[in-house]
Amino acid sequence: MKKTILLSLFLAFATLAFADGKGTKVETGQPVPEFKFHDQNGKKVSISDFKGKVVVVDFFATWCPPCRKELPEVQTKIWDKYKDNPNFALFVFGREQKAAELNKFKKENHYTFPIIPDEKRKIFSLFADQYIPRTFVIDQAGKIIFDSVGYSQKDFQKLLNVLAKNIQ
Repeated sequence: MKKTILLSLFLAFATLAFADGKGTKVETGQPVPEFKFHDQNGKKVSISDFKGKVVVVDFFATWCPPCRKELPEVQTKIWDKYKDNPNFALFVFGREQKAAELNKFKKENHYTFPIIPDEKRKIFSLFADQYIPRTFVIDQAGKIIFDSVGYSQKDFQKLLNVLAKNIQ
């Protein structure tokens, strides 16, 4: 009887914790979780410092095949297009990776967008429990207006549409 009750409680908890099947902790329409990080210039900033801008937050790892497919498109279709727009910011976080390995990866792949280490998943864990790549778009008011898990042309096109609609 005790085992049945414990198993039922565990299953109920697991269902609630991973109700979306993607391990996502935030939803569109919610405010972005508050976090601080060092930008590519080493300056400590807060995500709230970017209110008034459309912000793309992307989580990846250098060893992740779908991430490696996504990042060239992030470079050419997002960063190259919007990097000079004062109403835009992009932060690509290397989940569980050190600055040295990220810098090497960035140089080898000729990426010019900011790649920031999230060595202990401190930032990632505010958004999700598992799965990369993950992309979130935050509007000027600080609310999440888009999220995706994994990489597909269809989802990436949705991301581009959201950016085109929201960046002035």
